[in-house]
Amino acid sequence: MHGSNDLPRQAIPYEIKEAAAGLMTPWAIDFAPGDRIFFTERPGRIRLVRDGRLLAEPVFTFSAPFVNIGEGGLLGLAVDPKFKKNHYIYVYHSYQDGLEIKNQVVRLVERNNKATIDTVLITNIPGNANHNGGRLNIGPDKLLYITTGDAGVPTAAQDPTSLAGKILRIGLDGSIPESNPFPGSPVYSLGHRNPQGLDWSPRTDHLYSSEHGPVANDEINLILAGSNYGWPIVQGDERREPFQPPLIHSGDQTWAPSGMTFVSKGPWQGQLLVANLRGRQILRFSIKGKNPRSIQLISSFFTSFGRIRDVVEGPDRSIYVITGNADGNDKLFRLKPIKVENKRNKNKG
Repeated sequence: MHGSNDLPRQAIPYEIKEAAAGLMTPWAIDFAPGDRIFFTERPGRIRLVRDGRLLAEPVFTFSAPFVNIGEGGLLGLAVDPKFKKNHYIYVYHSYQDGLEIKNQVVRLVERNNKATIDTVLITNIPGNANHNGGRLNIGPDKLLYITTGDAGVPTAAQDPTSLAGKILRIGLDGSIPESNPFPGSPVYSLGHRNPQGLDWSPRTDHLYSSEHGPVANDEINLILAGSNYGWPIVQGDERREPFQPPLIHSGDQTWAPSGMTFVSKGPWQGQLLVANLRGRQILRFSIKGKNPRSIQLISSFFTSFGRIRDVVEGPDRSIYVITGNADGNDKLFRLKPIKVENKRNKNKG
């Protein structure tokens, strides 16, 4: 395992443009028809960039029992694949329940740049000031996948009856899919510490996740239904049945990996990009051929903007990045593919 500090930093085939600034700890990005970019801010606001302009008024602002404490607050966001018809937005947020912090996923309905809460899809997810997970993504199967952290109780990750330290899968109406590995349970995989990235390979539809290790040993995992990823029993290079080992990990370095995206088009087609908080970079991985386990760390880039919270490929083939510096001036960037002139055609005639 080569540390990220040893990786080449080279010119990238994308033009970097600032799309919005002055953001308050943004966490997740997703896209809707009509050139709209929705994103969450951890203090409790859903914001909107429309036609290239950040709207001053939030789409929605959460209030009590919503709570923004530590790593908790307003976290993941996913836009419904049929948004043009139903205007559904899904978000993951922390809330206060007596003396406890918990998390839940709610569905909102957006109309004319404003949203209202429609329904709570899943609730009572254990939370804490740290280790809340929080990533949402809708899979190729049109089901909602949710990452949860161990909420500071490592043994909960191994408890199949707890929603902590898991990747969950539910229907877009909150139902439990009959095809889930544990009948009647939203649990899709277990043994996770604090996963914060989810995406599917456009080549094979395999699901991958990024996960925070305890100090180092941050992981990229291939997620298989019903599998156990070993936290807190194993980490790094430790191997023990029946736990799934990571595809790759950070060794004695700390990436603090967060959002991730597979590139489906453009110059980096098929590659995996992973945002790093502590690492202050985006890591670029290749997956060779059709083997979902053949991952290789190629390079790091985007190293001059501080902590990186999320990276997502947009419908326009651009890559969108948000920083996570929590300084009141976080930013949204657009990385637009640079058109490479065809020299062969240029020299004709």
